[in-house]
Amino acid sequence: MDEFILDTEGMTKEFRGFVAVSDVSMRVRRGSIHGLIGPNGAGKTTCFNLLTKFLPPTKGVIRYNGRDITKLKPAEVAKLGLVRSFQISAVFGHMTVLENVRVALQRSRGRSFDFWRSDDVLRRYDDRAMELLEDVGLTGFAHLPAAQLSYGRKRALEIATTLALDPTMLLLDEPTAGMTHEDVDRIVALVKRVAVGRTVLMVEHNLKVVEGLCDRITVLTRGRILAEGDYPTVSRNPEVVAAYLGAEPEVSGGTAHA
Repeated sequence: MDEFILDTEGMTKEFRGFVAVSDVSMRVRRGSIHGLIGPNGAGKTTCFNLLTKFLPPTKGVIRYNGRDITKLKPAEVAKLGLVRSFQISAVFGHMTVLENVRVALQRSRGRSFDFWRSDDVLRRYDDRAMELLEDVGLTGFAHLPAAQLSYGRKRALEIATTLALDPTMLLLDEPTAGMTHEDVDRIVALVKRVAVGRTVLMVEHNLKVVEGLCDRITVLTRGRILAEGDYPTVSRNPEVVAAYLGAEPEVSGGTAHA
């Protein structure tokens, strides 16, 4: 099996003359947690949209598991096991936590959202849904309407619904954005758990989180790759320091907005 699960060559995206992502060539090692960081406007979310096919690249090649996926649609790459979460939490607030995961499980098995079916039929998904809720620490909230969850727990629920699609590679877009310290610690522990047996590529603005989680980091600025390496290497790179903090001498394990 190839060492790298995802790689790009010359990935570029232009919007009416504006180059949002320029000549990005990166490789994500199978079984790793890979961070994608950079200051505001660096092109990180655009990269995510290109990798998961929500946007077509202007030019370049994207390969997943050795297969060229450049021209595939989002649903097609999701079926291959490349699944993303979004920066803004997206759950059905009026449904219970358990029902949210159950809906995702229905979809992952190729079924339509059979809301009209009897509750007995839908309960066939409950055991697996409860396993996923246990994975993300939400078993005690299973029968609570999702709208009543804290922001951090809503993000955990979103990860559970993403895991319901049985991804081989999970793309997380700023999973700790807007969280309290307690919620950040919970999500960090969660990412470590769900990364076992999977590959994770994550956009993250909190450098302390990146330092604690990521095996390798790609730094973007102005749509281009500025640096790559492990956290100690990247944090000492003068160009990375300048991109984040101007004249500051060191990128510490604090928070910088990406």
